[in-house]
Amino acid sequence: MSPELISILVLVVVFVIATTRSVNMGALAFAAAFGVGALVADLDADGIFAGFPGDLFVVLVGVTYLFAIARANGTTDWLVHAAIRLVRGRVALIPWVMFALTGALTAIGAVSPAAVAIVAPIALSFAVRYRISPLLMGTMVVHGAQAGGFSPISIYGTIVNGIVEREKLPGSEITLFLASLTVNLVIAAVVFVLFGGLKLWAQGSVAVDGEGGAASGDSGGGTSGTSTSTGGVSTNGVSGDTGGTSRTAATSPTAVATAAPAHPGEPGPDTTRLTPARTATLTALVALVVAVLAFDLDAGLTAITLAVLLSAAWPEDSRVAVGQIAWPTVLLICGVLTYVGVLDEMGTITWAGEGVSGIGVPLLAAVLLCYIGAIVSAFASSVGIMGALIPLAVPFLAQGEIGAIGMVAALAVSATVVDVSPFSTNGALVLAAAPDVDRERFFRQLMVYGGIVVAVVPAVVWLVMVVPGWG
Repeated sequence: MSPELISILVLVVVFVIATTRSVNMGALAFAAAFGVGALVADLDADGIFAGFPGDLFVVLVGVTYLFAIARANGTTDWLVHAAIRLVRGRVALIPWVMFALTGALTAIGAVSPAAVAIVAPIALSFAVRYRISPLLMGTMVVHGAQAGGFSPISIYGTIVNGIVEREKLPGSEITLFLASLTVNLVIAAVVFVLFGGLKLWAQGSVAVDGEGGAASGDSGGGTSGTSTSTGGVSTNGVSGDTGGTSRTAATSPTAVATAAPAHPGEPGPDTTRLTPARTATLTALVALVVAVLAFDLDAGLTAITLAVLLSAAWPEDSRVAVGQIAWPTVLLICGVLTYVGVLDEMGTITWAGEGVSGIGVPLLAAVLLCYIGAIVSAFASSVGIMGALIPLAVPFLAQGEIGAIGMVAALAVSATVVDVSPFSTNGALVLAAAPDVDRERFFRQLMVYGGIVVAVVPAVVWLVMVVPGWG
């Protein structure tokens, strides 16, 4: 049995054990990386740790730390109230606002994970308050980021168009952009319908400015949403646990709009007032956006620095923030990506790609490359996968039987639309940013949804973009 095949089988075993025994998959993946790396690939410790995602580790810790402080001092409550005012109380519009916001950020040049890191914590705090499925809100944020991700001035668009030019392939920047925008917009519409969006429309508007619940705060109480199930994906809302008690949301529009105070019988905090701590936190969030977008600073390091400054100024608000960093998620993501790094070091990914590109049927090779891009990108860098797969497609594109523009667009969409996976950077940020949820349950929801996207989207984009022979 070849080393490459052994490494793939070990990955399957890791998934099976983590699913059936409820063991943290990241811990299992670290052990697998050590075993396969040392015994099969003959890698030393440096080779095994070469794939450790140090930058993602810092982003996950920094962003969840900063937004834990924002939740503690009521800043996220204030932002939720401001968002409700912006859409005149229509809760159903908020997922689309978040979709458009992340799309605009990536379209003007933000790295996709940076845009998700900025928007996801706010969006998911809103989801908790108004009993919206966190799966709906999280996927809208990620698909929004990918919708704008291939504009001609975006990071992804610039990289892919550069690869196309270097390989001397026919290209179309606008076609690439519109392909990604259309696919993610369609998926977002389907997700909105299936995961409770229509029920939000049926609720109408909620009251603002203290009339109803939009101005009432819940800075820590647990909430529980209604549950639906579609295609095997549970869209259960939020299951919280505060002091050993739980509350079930009522089904009327008024009940959905009203957030309970942290202690029954006491008024909730005023979410409409800007305290000095909230003002400073909002300033820190704006500084994070400016630092990432305008000065290209690292999102994780910037977030940690801002969180430390806030902690020093208001230690009473941030005393528990470090404990609210999503440490189990950090372990899970870093472990899995370290193992994927071992696969890359030992050549497993290249081995699989070259095996597919050698198939004598161009259309079959094209769809298999789309699936390889989707599967690997669900665990690894989307840009890295596109950089590897587009050159692999050159030999059969040169035969003229496959349109280069359609093939490149299909590969790009397949490799990025799957970033909703909890093992990808964007999916991990969504998982880590969700407050007051059963993280294990939410992780499984994201994993099932990501699996459905991996199974369906590559075939659809192949059928629409490659088979007709675009370009």
